[in-house]
Amino acid sequence: MKILVRNLSRSTTEIQIRKIFEEFGKVGNCNLVLDAITGKSKGFAFVEMDDEEQAVRAMKALNETMIDKSRLRVKTAQ
Repeated sequence: MKILVRNLSRSTTEIQIRKIFEEFGKVGNCNLVLDAITGKSKGFAFVEMDDEEQAVRAMKALNETMIDKSRLRVKTAQ
């Protein structure tokens, strides 16, 4: 299942995102979207988890949580 994580702090790293989601199960892919010109975070990422049950649990648990002073928005990627 592909998950969209929005409203990330510009200082949050891909490694941090992966570690947060790995608490709920195996993460297949984690991609923090970066600006092509500046190389800085655009404030959102995509996380892929093969186990749908683990992914749903992670989304419910992490949505609206505070990470690096930002309230995350977590949902299924379209």
